[in-house]
Amino acid sequence: MSDRSLLVVVLAAGEGTRMASRLPKVLHKVAGRTMLHHVLAATRAAGATRTAVVVGPGREDVAAEVRRIVPDAEVFEQTERLGTAHAVLAARAALEKGADDVLVLYADTPLVRPETLGLLRAPLKAGAAVAALGFEPADPTGYGRLVTAGDELVAIREEKDASPAERAVRFCNAGLMALAGAHAIGILERIGNANAKGEYYLTDAVEIARADGLSAVAARADADEVAGVNSRVQLAEAEAILQRRLRLAAMAGGATLVAPETVFLCADTVLGRDVIVEPHVVFGPGVSIGDDVVIHSFCHLEGARLESGVTIGPYARLRPGTQLDSGVRIGNFVETKAAHIESGAKVNHLSYVGDAHVGADANLGAGTITCNYDGFGKYRTEIGAGAFIGVNSALVAPVTIGKGAFVGTGAVITSDVPDDALAIARSRQVVKEGWAREFRAARAKSPGKPKG
Repeated sequence: MSDRSLLVVVLAAGEGTRMASRLPKVLHKVAGRTMLHHVLAATRAAGATRTAVVVGPGREDVAAEVRRIVPDAEVFEQTERLGTAHAVLAARAALEKGADDVLVLYADTPLVRPETLGLLRAPLKAGAAVAALGFEPADPTGYGRLVTAGDELVAIREEKDASPAERAVRFCNAGLMALAGAHAIGILERIGNANAKGEYYLTDAVEIARADGLSAVAARADADEVAGVNSRVQLAEAEAILQRRLRLAAMAGGATLVAPETVFLCADTVLGRDVIVEPHVVFGPGVSIGDDVVIHSFCHLEGARLESGVTIGPYARLRPGTQLDSGVRIGNFVETKAAHIESGAKVNHLSYVGDAHVGADANLGAGTITCNYDGFGKYRTEIGAGAFIGVNSALVAPVTIGKGAFVGTGAVITSDVPDDALAIARSRQVVKEGWAREFRAARAKSPGKPKG
């Protein structure tokens, strides 16, 4: 529908009191993204040309998240909570600029797909004035019913107002709606508040449109896709649904997840072909994995980029700013942060590499640590190509280890090491013959707790 302009109005003013949180409901995360982010991403993928978001009073945190995701979005404040139609009209200035189609969405429905938004929008191109999205829940109790007559949507009836026949209907209102831009303001302005709550309900748009001789229709979605999140339990349920989607997509794209149910992905995780992910791996935001990478069990990755042929883990932690070039090996209990490790380099055991650049084919022995923080600032370590760092070495940044240089085991390096040099920085070993025998003999004559 690229020939038709689309305004999306996202309602993000709900407080979510059942979340028991100081954080606004829509800023809670599912698969590493806020619920609001998921909805805005879906609207962009569905072809939104303009975006308006309605937030609650004083919710600059929500507004900031909107602008981070969609910098050109318009943000409006709903100062009073007077219903969904009232919330949409809070974005009147955006509506008045005009659009062929208007979609009204909710920021607490993070699972809706762009394809479904296209399905909801399609009837408008065919001449409908209103389209509502419906679903069939396992238990329809509490939901508004979509009352239809053939292809026409006659009304959206709240359960308390429904007749016994209408309550038997299992086709329920998901809340999402599409309005023809030419009729949107006229319909919204005529929605009244003659109901028990004295609120302006968007659902009344259907009967108002039909009273004007305009067409209203219903589109259909899966129940999981339109599930709203109003509690921590529902947040966990949404996470489970989205994780299943992401795992299936990863495997369809050519990655092997040995035990899929134990692997947790982010919405933006990228996995190449022939990647093998062993059980109990967690991907945080901003991870991109090239082809033929092996990720052993119990690894945690965030903000990391791995090129082809990399092997990591088990029990590796890659923190933001990690770049591993092709063929790098990261072993067990290794942590990296803001580190670029070039092709063929190895960090195989019990090491921390932070704020560092490691040249190609370098080898960092077990227990190597880049000492990058002095309590006030962060400093970088440069390790040249082909360098060999001995076991239990501490590299005190800022420091440079030259190409092909060797650092002896147990060294504390505080000065630069030239190319192809050997650096030794440890106390000389002292051996006292017979000392242990004499010590044991003395203790045998005078047993008891030693003094001092």
